[in-house]
Amino acid sequence: MVQIIVGEKGKGKTKVLINQANEKMLQSEGTVVYIDKSNKHMYELNNKLRLISVSDYLVENQHEFVGFVCGIISQDHDLECVFVDSFLKVAQVAGDEIETVINKLKNISDQFHIDFVLSISINNDSIADSLKSDVIVSL
Repeated sequence: MVQIIVGEKGKGKTKVLINQANEKMLQSEGTVVYIDKSNKHMYELNNKLRLISVSDYLVENQHEFVGFVCGIISQDHDLECVFVDSFLKVAQVAGDEIETVINKLKNISDQFHIDFVLSISINNDSIADSLKSDVIVSL
């Protein structure tokens, strides 16, 4: 399952995502990963969460991001959920490619039984109609 938190920049998406990640970690028996563009939120996250700063791994486009996610999955068979903050920047996704990348993540989710929660800096009205049902929070 892929869930999306949308809203324009500065509306509080990261705070919602961090709260959901911390809550998921308390309920989870497996691993929870939080992917961000930096380690800035390290002290706000539960210390049992695995924080990954994608900037350390030279991800330069959406194809590399999907491969990066698959690499994380291949190394952790207890992985239950992946949270991605600043999805457009972290995944190097342009506006017209959002739907394609999210559909790839949906396929990965179905195949490996891993949930994804994405924070996307976009207005709810601008998101593709096919993705509107995946929006859980709109700020």
